[in-house]
Amino acid sequence: MYAVEPSFWLRLILVLTVFIGLTTLFNAIIRRWLKVEKPKAFSHNHVNDRHKKIDWTLRIFFIVLMIIGAFVNAGRIGQEPYLFLQPWVLLFVLVFTSEIIRAVMERKYAENPNAYLSTIYQSAFILVLLIVLFSTDFFGIL
Repeated sequence: MYAVEPSFWLRLILVLTVFIGLTTLFNAIIRRWLKVEKPKAFSHNHVNDRHKKIDWTLRIFFIVLMIIGAFVNAGRIGQEPYLFLQPWVLLFVLVFTSEIIRAVMERKYAENPNAYLSTIYQSAFILVLLIVLFSTDFFGIL
């Protein structure tokens, strides 16, 4: 078993705190600028029933895909696993696909015409932040 040094956890907490702080600050600024209400914390915030059905269908599809991917990649022991079936890749694709669907539904059905812009800006900011973090190896922190 590999031991993880205690300073790793402190650095990880630092990176997560900065990431969460930046995204929270950006979201607050965008919501204020576009005059969009703050969504309820830890809720799905579906625009309507159609959005809810599409979102849950997408989630179930990705859960099934993750299970299939686990079996396929488990059968490839000794070989490189398929990257597109890795759980972290599928979860990343699920989150951004879900946000694209949310933006489309907000564009068509939301009461506030700027709600979809807020979703797009937030998603783009998080995507850019994640790309910067991973491409710089977390700025050498981890």
